Amino acid sequence: MKAIVRDKYGSPDVLELREIDTPVTGNDEVLVNVQAASVNAGDWHLLRADPFFMRLMGFGMLRPKNKILGADIAGRVEAVGANVKRFQPGDEVFGDISECGWGGFAEYVAVSEDALALKPSNLTFDEAAAIPLAAVTALQALRDKGKVQPGHKVLINGASSGVGTFAVQIAKALGAEVTGVSSTRNLEMVRSIGADHVIDYTQEDVTQNGQQYDVIVDTAAFRSIADYRRALAPGGIYVLIGGSTGRIFQVLFQGPLISRKGKKFGMLMAKPKSEDLNVIKELVESGKVVPVIDRRYPLSEVPEAIRYLETKHARGKVVITV
Repeated sequence: MKAIVRDKYGSPDVLELREIDTPVTGNDEVLVNVQAASVNAGDWHLLRADPFFMRLMGFGMLRPKNKILGADIAGRVEAVGANVKRFQPGDEVFGDISECGWGGFAEYVAVSEDALALKPSNLTFDEAAAIPLAAVTALQALRDKGKVQPGHKVLINGASSGVGTFAVQIAKALGAEVTGVSSTRNLEMVRSIGADHVIDYTQEDVTQNGQQYDVIVDTAAFRSIADYRRALAPGGIYVLIGGSTGRIFQVLFQGPLISRKGKKFGMLMAKPKSEDLNVIKELVESGKVVPVIDRRYPLSEVPEAIRYLETKHARGKVVITV
């Protein structure tokens, strides 16, 4: 099979298209013929081992353990192990395989059945591959960490990003009044996916305009958490998704101190869950959530796709057509 492989940490230049053996399916695994994948920030963080402490988290100190990147996949089940109960050959599936060794940038991957769900019936493989990691992250940030309820005022900072586009739509589905923050060129797109209000961060500082929100989901992390205190309503919750090492440590260490004053600051470490994939599947099939795809690249151009995502100008998701 063809796959995008790397032997060392570095820039997208270390990635190579190679012919390698098709993986063998274990008793508890499903062999998926990958039709599409998508690129996430986690791919380039793992590619570069940035931040450095990722090497200490089991990804490989000197060389990467995960030779093939790619967490999001959509495809057809080719074969199933003896103990697999939920799927059979021919099923169309999608999922986040980041806890199964990654490996989505390849023609085939063998993964635990628990990482997969049946693909939404109304989506193409490309569209389905755009969903798993970003949509589940948005769901867990809003529903679990932010405790969003109908009528809440929710601010999505970085509303045009992969996670941001899903967060806008999921917050609306949860009954919130949603404000999306993005650059000038993305305002209409953010409004088109359901935002009640949009703010151009190049023209307005959302932490200085006097508005307050019950929940802030921050996918961009441009400002300090001290600034966001002003934008949180009493009892409000701020949820950081990603960001620089400095911002992560700021939330981890300063967040608990600030949270004592009635406004909660925390960070989400999203966890892949097939149950949450099925929640997203229902939202997609009901028309409440639609994946936003910026660009599509063939498997051979994964390095270019990662370079584009690293510019942080992608609108929604970047998809790999396998």
